[in-house]
Amino acid sequence: MAIAMLPGVRAGLRQGLLGLVVALACGLSSAATPAPTDPWEPMNRAIYGFNDALDRVVVKPFMQVYVQVLPHWARRGVNHFFGNLTDVWSVPNNALALRPKATADSIKRVVVNSTIGVFGLIDVASEWDIDKHPADAGVTLGRWGIGAGPYVVLPFLGPRTLREVAMLPVDRWGNVANHVDSVIARDALMLMSFIDLRETYLQAGDVIKAAALDPYTFTRDSYLQRQRYLLNGGDDPDPPEDQP
Repeated sequence: MAIAMLPGVRAGLRQGLLGLVVALACGLSSAATPAPTDPWEPMNRAIYGFNDALDRVVVKPFMQVYVQVLPHWARRGVNHFFGNLTDVWSVPNNALALRPKATADSIKRVVVNSTIGVFGLIDVASEWDIDKHPADAGVTLGRWGIGAGPYVVLPFLGPRTLREVAMLPVDRWGNVANHVDSVIARDALMLMSFIDLRETYLQAGDVIKAAALDPYTFTRDSYLQRQRYLLNGGDDPDPPEDQP
């Protein structure tokens, strides 16, 4: 690839990898007491730094070109399409979590957006005030009393909880795009899904770095707060996790 030949890219990646190794070596021996939800903070910070370097050098420049080349209406269509796929997986998870209204709303969203919304390219359901209730396998386990476990930052994938990490294979199976027969089409869908997700955070990342004294802590706390929000269906920002 042409980008691999750019000296700045190679230097940035080397810097990120070096920072990862150094931070792991130094951070793991740090005397600072980590947050209760983040006992592996030194390691997580190192991986966060690596991801951030990779993002700045490779991913963000690509995303800026993507935003400039593809019209806004087309990007919104892509976002709605993958949002519809997440609604499909939300149906069984909301049902297993014993959320009848969320289950019914998720079914209605899939039916409406997959038909009237042209395979999900248009979010008609939201215009009709049919609420979205995101739920994955991690949320389902949480509703049945399985604790979130420690906060984890994965290389390339970013923030997770240990419960979510354990459920990654299940959520991957539950993604409709992974069941497409054509390998080329399946890989293209996975790439577009990543691009769509990254566009969502394109401006948010700059805002976090400009406003937060410690972007790592801000990202961690915001992510864990959102997970609690999803677990309780948005009713309580800090619910107990031991109720089904």
